[in-house]
Amino acid sequence: MRREAIGNRKFICSILGAVLFTLCSPLVLVPCASAQLQQPGKIPRIGYLDNSTASGMAVLLDVFRQELSKLGWIEGKNIVIESRFAEGKNDRLPELAADLIRLKTDLIVASGALAARAAKAATITIPIVTTATGDPVELGLVTSLARPGGNVTGLSSLTSELNSKRLEILKDAVPKLARVGLLRQQVGSQLVAGDPQTKELRPAALTLKIKLEEIETELDPKSLDHAFQIAKQKQVGAIMTTAGRPLFAERKRIVDLAAKYRLPAIYFQKEFVDEGGLMSYGVDFDDLYRRTAVYVDKILKGAKPADLPVQQATKFEFVINLKAAKQINLTIPVRVLERANQVIK
Repeated sequence: MRREAIGNRKFICSILGAVLFTLCSPLVLVPCASAQLQQPGKIPRIGYLDNSTASGMAVLLDVFRQELSKLGWIEGKNIVIESRFAEGKNDRLPELAADLIRLKTDLIVASGALAARAAKAATITIPIVTTATGDPVELGLVTSLARPGGNVTGLSSLTSELNSKRLEILKDAVPKLARVGLLRQQVGSQLVAGDPQTKELRPAALTLKIKLEEIETELDPKSLDHAFQIAKQKQVGAIMTTAGRPLFAERKRIVDLAAKYRLPAIYFQKEFVDEGGLMSYGVDFDDLYRRTAVYVDKILKGAKPADLPVQQATKFEFVINLKAAKQINLTIPVRVLERANQVIK
């Protein structure tokens, strides 16, 4: 009996040894490793939708990419970004949104209200993060700021509210200002039902006793030059623009035309002043695009848009360019200069 038991133990041990040798053999392990290499993890694909131009938005998209990189998402390595630009043709946005959906993007970043509405109209399942909209509740993008309730969340730029502040600054900066030209992009898109910016500006102009001359224009060079000619014909004392991605993309040309026609102007982003513009007052868009990247990171890691509250802009900047003021012989009052975050001399 004892010999039989010992024999059984030797037999079991020999079997176990053979199994262990087989499992540990490189000939078995190498094919397994090869199989894993052939089935890498899925790389997230982000869609970016914008109604302006790639060149015009490059500076802000660089900020977005840099922040994504800090969060561990490196384009071309562990994330893919598919960008679509409408080149100022708003009616193309639905088609471009549909294209991003066909590419099976995991998330869509929508730049501005028009892009956000086009993306939302195209999908109710793919998460959408807005970089900067006016009032997302009024636009029908979310149920409420605290609880978006659908597939859209992101950042609000308070665009409409800030236009009145810009008009007030312009009146303080330009002595005896009575008439202001308001440059607006001509919009033929079905996505727009009224313009909340002008709706908010008109009563503000009445309060400030300023005549608001609304000038609609296409954004090609010839049309923009014609718009400034109209402004001069209407004898405006200064000019401002509504906020929008396509106007931002044409900032260099707009700034140059304001100088050419010797019109004081205030803009909605500091990048206009970087191009030689007179003044800007508005949201720090670099901050908004960095925070957009944070939302993208959260959603790619499993958060749901419905559970991420829409955040409003918290950083604002007022910049004055005294070089530009000198070019048009404008003396800006000291009380206005003292309010600026930055004065370029």
